[in-house]
Amino acid sequence: MEKTDFNQLTWFRIVAEERSFTKAAARIGVAQSTLSYAIKQLETRMGIRLLTRTTRNVATTPAGERLLQTITPRMAEIEEEIAALTALRDKPSGSIRLTLSDHALESVVWPKLKPVLREYPDINVELILDSTFRNIVDEGFDAGVRLGESVEKDMIAVRIGPDWRLVAVASPDYLARHGMPEHPQDLVKHVCINMRHETAGGLYAWEFEKGGQELRVRVNGQLTFNNSYAMIDAAVNGYGIAYVPENIVERHIALGELVQVLGDWSPFFDGYFLYYPSRRQNLPAFKVIIGALRHRG
Repeated sequence: MEKTDFNQLTWFRIVAEERSFTKAAARIGVAQSTLSYAIKQLETRMGIRLLTRTTRNVATTPAGERLLQTITPRMAEIEEEIAALTALRDKPSGSIRLTLSDHALESVVWPKLKPVLREYPDINVELILDSTFRNIVDEGFDAGVRLGESVEKDMIAVRIGPDWRLVAVASPDYLARHGMPEHPQDLVKHVCINMRHETAGGLYAWEFEKGGQELRVRVNGQLTFNNSYAMIDAAVNGYGIAYVPENIVERHIALGELVQVLGDWSPFFDGYFLYYPSRRQNLPAFKVIIGALRHRG
């Protein structure tokens, strides 16, 4: 058998992870035809088909899945060792890949990262915006950001932001037309702007609490989003009541574009935490990111 081409193995792993030659080629930074040819060469040299290709997606064959499970942990070890050697340089350097929501990015992560990235130009950060719960180990992330109540117990969790709450808001025009809700149960009679949780696949049931009484209300309306900022814009334009993070809607309330309702029913949630596997090596670049994001309230 010919000498192993490790580039081909790496590219195979990325195609298998992305389940798409198009996405894998974009991630690697090569032409799709070049990537396809390299995988065909690998299959020819091994004498076995590793991937099944359809018009919609790509999947591993049983042999391809076995190869993927074999090379993935070994490649991760090699990458960590290379990163450890790189860390011997005077200034921290390397690439950090994070998964987080748009709200976590805008309200906590990006404001804290901006000055640090200027100070450490050799640290590269990839931020993947996603409201789903990603498997950071299997999907090649260094860490993720979630609310404290959602972090798995086997992860190391570092608080990076204060507790916050969701608030119900509507435009003055909407309230003039539909009236002011006095109790969370009144929302079932109102036009509301729904939020879809991609991980659960269902619509978010609005959570309220007052004096020890907890309520979950399922609302209805014309619009459903998976993005808080889009919900705010719809509320400003009078399309209904939205339930959104308080810190990103304060400006609209101050300007009179939105009015908060049911304020005494809005509970606080655990703030955002950076989480990562306990076995992960804390290389200098990653330590810099943790130090920058750590909450010091």
